[in-house]
Amino acid sequence: MSTRVLQALRQHLPELRYEPTAKRVRAELGGETVLDSERAILLWEPRRVVPEYAVPDDDVTAELVPSAAEPVESDAPFLHPGIPFLAHTSEGEPLDVRAGGETREAAAFRLADADLAGYVLFEFDAFDAWYEEDEPAFSHPRDPFHRVDTRRSSRHVRVELDGRLLADSTRPTLLFETGLGTRYYLPREDVVADLAPSETRTGCPYKGAARYWSVGDEKDIAWTYEHPLPDAVEIAGMIAFYNERVKLSVD
Repeated sequence: MSTRVLQALRQHLPELRYEPTAKRVRAELGGETVLDSERAILLWEPRRVVPEYAVPDDDVTAELVPSAAEPVESDAPFLHPGIPFLAHTSEGEPLDVRAGGETREAAAFRLADADLAGYVLFEFDAFDAWYEEDEPAFSHPRDPFHRVDTRRSSRHVRVELDGRLLADSTRPTLLFETGLGTRYYLPREDVVADLAPSETRTGCPYKGAARYWSVGDEKDIAWTYEHPLPDAVEIAGMIAFYNERVKLSVD
């Protein structure tokens, strides 16, 4: 009997999961380096789909004190990054983090799991900066089982909205990301729609910082990575449209 790999990984989503990393991990808060570890692990609480960093107590210089913050409840089947860190689904103790004259409320969580004794989990967004070795970490820790691949293609891609042509290209770059649908990045010269810049910005640890574009009343219908991270340099400056919101034809 065969098993699809992605399904096998998802079967363990309800469990507390971790994976050691060989990378040196550091975090800054209030102008200070508050943790510096060569023993970090990537940790997924039950139902979490992206990891956070956990490190041993001995590698933390910030003051960790019991938090009075009220826990957040969530019955969502999957906990995406938009669901607060305080929505813990494993046993443990929330902690405030104090350093450099600043306090980050409930930004740490001391795990009660016997296999992870002595490890403390940290909220990525609560800190001023994170580094893997000497490279900044962006948006959230990278999942070692998640990857991005780009491939130049000669497929004919046509994008329409309510019968109006937005783009037509025979030189797209296709982006394949684990667990997600294919995205089609098109040269700007092949986009005929009048794109209006949006103030919306998002971040991805694999691709970088994205800016968004609107077409008429359709807000944030397209996006671009002007300065993508190394895994996605091939899509620099190219335009992608939401497959779900346009009519996308691919030969």
